[in-house]
Amino acid sequence: MPTTLTFLGHSTFQVETGEKTLLIDPFFTDNPQATTSADDVNPDVIVLTHGHGDHVGDTVAIAKRTGALCIANFEICSWLGTQGVEKTHPQHIGGSFQHDFGRLKFTIAHHGSMLPDGSNGGNPAGLLFDFPDGTLYVAGDTGLFLDMQLIGEAGINLAVLPIGDNFTMGPDDAVRAADFLKAERVVPCHYGTWPLIEQDVDAWAEQLRNTTAADPVVLAPGESTTLS
Repeated sequence: MPTTLTFLGHSTFQVETGEKTLLIDPFFTDNPQATTSADDVNPDVIVLTHGHGDHVGDTVAIAKRTGALCIANFEICSWLGTQGVEKTHPQHIGGSFQHDFGRLKFTIAHHGSMLPDGSNGGNPAGLLFDFPDGTLYVAGDTGLFLDMQLIGEAGINLAVLPIGDNFTMGPDDAVRAADFLKAERVVPCHYGTWPLIEQDVDAWAEQLRNTTAADPVVLAPGESTTLS
């Protein structure tokens, strides 16, 4: 079975690969784009890019209910432990680990990471997944940075990039990021959730198609695509 990526709204994604289900940045409660609830997901693994509330979201409740393994930076994993989450795996930028679902490497991201209660959330990160059938890069919340060219040397089949501007890259910088990464296909995220990050995603997709070798994959919440 091919690895499948499902957009669940804002920056929340579900990945199904082999026999494992992963949730990335599970933000459902108070997410106006969410098409499902925290009670209706059953991940084996939760992966967090950083500590902001629209990314940590419902992690604690989901992890307690399902017993999912939570993967995040050391500071977030330590905080999750204080919230009663029992299974965590800390990683940090530049470090990779061979999990049972595939290899995961944490990459740099330029953003913040304070946790919802004001605790130290460590450094934000991007996620580089090496699955048996391809490579997925989830940039997380970030601005454009030149080292995306190095990340792209991994040979990225599918990249997930924010396009909302104000807090992250905007559409123009996301197009440049796709070019730096040499990604085959790009899924936009972190836009349209609130008026402050409203974007014309169709115009972005047309710009990406016309100026890079990447194909845009615009997903409505609940829609899916395969990794390759």
